[in-house]
Parts: sequence; structure tokens; C-alpha cells
Amino acid sequence: MENNSGRHFLQIPGPTNVPDRVLRALSKPTIDHRGPEFAELSLEVLAGLQRIFQTSGPVVVYPSSGTGAWEAAIVNTLSPGDRVLMFETGHFATLWYNIALAFGLEVDFVPTNWRHGVMPEIVEEILAEDKTHQIQSVMVVHNETSTGVASRIPLIREAMDRAGHPALLMVDTISSLASIDYRHEAWGVDVTVGCSQKGLMLPPGLGLNAISPKALEAAKSARLPKSFWDWQAMFAANQVGFFPYTPATNLLYGLREAIQMLEEEGLSNVFARHDRHAQATRRAVRAWNLEVLCENPSEFSSSLTAVMMPQGFEADALLDLILDKFDMCLGIGLGKVKGKIFRIGHLGDFNDLMLAGTLAGLEMGLSLAGIPFSKGGVAVALDYLEGTIKS
Repeated sequence: MENNSGRHFLQIPGPTNVPDRVLRALSKPTIDHRGPEFAELSLEVLAGLQRIFQTSGPVVVYPSSGTGAWEAAIVNTLSPGDRVLMFETGHFATLWYNIALAFGLEVDFVPTNWRHGVMPEIVEEILAEDKTHQIQSVMVVHNETSTGVASRIPLIREAMDRAGHPALLMVDTISSLASIDYRHEAWGVDVTVGCSQKGLMLPPGLGLNAISPKALEAAKSARLPKSFWDWQAMFAANQVGFFPYTPATNLLYGLREAIQMLEEEGLSNVFARHDRHAQATRRAVRAWNLEVLCENPSEFSSSLTAVMMPQGFEADALLDLILDKFDMCLGIGLGKVKGKIFRIGHLGDFNDLMLAGTLAGLEMGLSLAGIPFSKGGVAVALDYLEGTIKS
């Protein structure tokens, strides 16, 4: 096999690069998950996650992907035949919709062109028409990983309040948690879904639910079948620092370290860093005379940027070339936009020089692939980065 010198650039929008500090924490010897040392670790991690989600309520941690956390949100709060409101904002919103269908829920699935997020005015209109409050939950993807579009959760909450509707608000933060400003409690979210392998800078393997008092009340009458995902079993064990089954012990070591790193930087600084790198990336894209998929600037994602290919050119061929020539992975298009876009991940453990290298590899790739574009995007991004360095 050919050896590639230097580091591999993993610039997909998750899993993200795992920092050395977290890797070292993951390598600690496995301990007894029913012993006092584990209980101390568990309680510390659960308290730290409350700070990351910005909630005083419970957070549960599953040994799962984010898909498991989606399922947990559904089965703990809803019953067979319940009606829910969802929005086709992209590939991952569609996957969550499919899970809802699999559990026998009646889903109002509002279509979009995948270039904008959930429109608060449509939420308000649909809920206002639901006079008998048949809709039990509004389910929204905060940051759609397949499109680089971030829905405006506070405005959606305000729309629900104006409609005077009691539906639960469930939000997927899988590619926004610890990357884009998100406030579970202040924004009135009832269940927030998260996972480990993106802004939390860990390998895949942890699914997360942050839970409001209203969701806890709904759980008392929810009749969908559950065992592994049962919140009540989690609460009982978590109270003293344990889990109802074998947890992902070493991932919890890594999570403790990741939370510490985020808090050393400060969450507001973490969000500002992601905003700045996203802005630099979009400036490069515009300078290349290419188009960002997201249509509404108020919905631009700070975790990733999805870029549209010129007509007649195939994105996957470009990404194959970049991987072969520069050992860099960018995100492919998924679902309806497969082959039509590529995605630049700029989240997690990421700095200015990593972004500069990513954009340089992409600019060289565009040129080698014969894509019609204007050179100079890297220089534009570097000028922006240099001009926004704090003194």
C-alpha cells in the first residue's frame, strides 16, 4: 500500500477529528462500571452535559449513535397513532421521519426544497389550525447536516407559543451541539437529541437526550414500547452514578475530557470560533464563484458549508480526486442532493491553519478536476481570518 506522508484531513461534518487530549483519555484502563470510581465519573459527566445543553433538567446518555437518541425521544413521549409535525429540511430530517412512521405515528411531513430551514410562520399556521390539539409534538432538526442549513429554534418556539399550542418541541442537535449556540431550557425545548462524534469531539458511540419537565410528564402516559431506551430506568440508575446496563465506559472518560476542553475555551468562544470559520469558508466559496446551498443568510450553518456544483459536473468525482491527490475527505451529497453538492466540515477540534489547509486542498482539487471556478478563494478566506484575529 502507498504511504501518505503527513496527516489525513478529515473534513466531513462528522465524525470529526478527535483531539489528542480526548484520545489519551479514551485510552485509560477500563474500570468496573459498578464501582465507586465509575459513579464519580458518571455524575461528573452528567452534570457537565447539563452545562453543555444549557439546562438544569436531566440528560441521559445511551451507548448508541444519534439514531438511537432519535428513537428514545419518540418512544418515551408518544403513543401509537399520535400525530406529529415534521419538516423535510434534508436527509437527516427524512430519516427521523422514517423512524416516526416505523412506530406507527401519524406524521404531517412538510416538504421543502432542502435549501431553507423550518419556517416559523408555517409552524404557527399549522398549529393554529389544529384547534383540538391533535398534534402531540413538533420535531425539528436544528442543523441539517446534509444541507448546511440551521433552523431558528427560538423563533419556532415563539411561533408555537403564539399559536397557544401544547405540543412538545423536540430538536435534533446532532451536528450543532457544542458548535452552534443552543439553549435547551431558555428556548423552551422539551427533548433535545445529541450525539458524541461531532461538536463533542469524540468517536461515535454516545446518544444523548436532554429532557424538560413537560417531557417528563408526557412520559408518564406514553405507550410506545421501550426497554433499552426507557428514560425511567436511566433516571433510577443515574441518580447514584450508574447505568441500567453496561455503559460505554471509555467514551465517558473521553466525554469528561471533551467537556473540560469546551469549558476551558468557554462556550461563547467555541460558538464564535465556529461562526468565524464558517464565515471564512463562505467567503472562499463566493470568491470561487460557486454557490452555497443554503438560501437564507440567517440560516447559514456554522458547523458545515454545503456547496453546489456547477451544472454538468459531478461532486463525487471531485471528492474522489481530492482524496486521491491530497488525502482529504470532504462530505458527499446525500439523498436528493447526491452528486450535486459537496460539504465542508468546519466543526469540533478545528483551527485557522486546519481551515486554510482544507480550503487549499479544495481549491487545488477544483482546478485539477477542470471545474469552472475563479481562483483566489483561499486568499480571501485568509484575509478574513487575519483581519479577525483578536489582539
